[in-house]
Amino acid sequence: MSVPVIETDDKKDHQAEQANGEVMNYSRFMNAISLARQASPIRLITALLIKSKPSVISLAGGNPNPSLFPFQQAEFKLRDGTVLQLSEQQMNVALQYGPTEGMADLVNFLKKLQKTLHNPPTMNVMPKEGGLDICVTLGSADAICKSFEMLITPGDSILIEEPTYAGTLAAIRPLGGNILTVETDHQGMIPSALRAVLSKFQRHKVRPAGSTTPKLLYTIPNGCNPTGGSLTLERKKEIYEIAREYDLLILEDDPYYFLQFSKPRVPTYLSLDVDGRVLRFDSFSKIMSSGLRVGFLSGPQAFVQRVIYHQMVSAVHTPGLSQMMMSELFKRWDIEGLEEHTDRVVEFYRKQKDVMIKSAEKWLTGLAEWSEPKAGMFLWMKLLGITDSKKLIEERALEKEVLFVPGYAFMLNPDEPTPYVRASFSLASPEKIDIGIQRLAELLKEERNKNKQ
Repeated sequence: MSVPVIETDDKKDHQAEQANGEVMNYSRFMNAISLARQASPIRLITALLIKSKPSVISLAGGNPNPSLFPFQQAEFKLRDGTVLQLSEQQMNVALQYGPTEGMADLVNFLKKLQKTLHNPPTMNVMPKEGGLDICVTLGSADAICKSFEMLITPGDSILIEEPTYAGTLAAIRPLGGNILTVETDHQGMIPSALRAVLSKFQRHKVRPAGSTTPKLLYTIPNGCNPTGGSLTLERKKEIYEIAREYDLLILEDDPYYFLQFSKPRVPTYLSLDVDGRVLRFDSFSKIMSSGLRVGFLSGPQAFVQRVIYHQMVSAVHTPGLSQMMMSELFKRWDIEGLEEHTDRVVEFYRKQKDVMIKSAEKWLTGLAEWSEPKAGMFLWMKLLGITDSKKLIEERALEKEVLFVPGYAFMLNPDEPTPYVRASFSLASPEKIDIGIQRLAELLKEERNKNKQ
């Protein structure tokens, strides 16, 4: 994939035609730092070297000589008993500097995957800057952080659902944005709550310079961490139309997309995106390996290229060995094999979820309230009769040898008391899940009796 230098002057703004014939000007969403980024000349030369003919003599790159790498070959035994082998030539490629946007074979597979799963309207019909592009990143968290740093200028208004992932709050807070929260329930973000927040601002189908109207909407649409909430298609359609009315970018953080407990999966924002206003973040951490650190960003080329420019001078690229392992596995599996694998993963987490729900019904009825998640790894519980879960969980629960995450960790204002806690059913055995929920019930009963005295 080529990495062109994008012009940033007003006469050559990054544009894509929206479905209604209007023009999407991408540069107005980006901050000055991102617009000032340029492609690294060294990285461009590396890209040329990778694509060059074997007959080309390169005296340009500063790549280390692969004959000095201590690792020569590798074998990885898969759970089905087969062996994934990486030859010396493949290892030399995997351990060498590679393309910033990701190894070509992996990027091509990911484009095919997005086409198959989401069929983005922007994939083939929009101008170059608005067409779908992909960058492999260090997990989806890396792509999210780089995207926030590309888009947020101090004072910008940003919409996030509350509660939301603690890591996202940690990434946004230092950037100086005006963070506005939108109420959620067990079905995710509430469209009427989003409209209520936006009603204080002007509608802009094309936002003028200097507008105070929010420009970003961040959401975790499936199995939200921490609430486990999942958006219905009806809500997604309504929220997407609101985004069109107010000219919002939608940042679709979807690491639990494959962990939906029923099929067909709910269509994504990317699949609804007729304008090119969705940045989508995918991760293999939850279904393949969190330690390999392979995620990827999908979205309009104008945005993805800016993230690539950032990556050129930060991580340089996602580790080649991780990419090579994933790429070779996908060559063997293809999309059908990946789906078969995710079906097995989903079946495991569905059983784990069922165990936790049954344990909660057994031990916590009358002591807590919850909604059964449709995806993900978490159960979000409201502790009845408790105003602040922080001290209860961080001190007294630990004394009982059980640990949850108190709800304040996922709130914009961590000092505001909340009765919620997050329980994860991903790792503990069914027996330990039941014991852990029982210990929480005992703690809540003790707290209730103490308050009666």
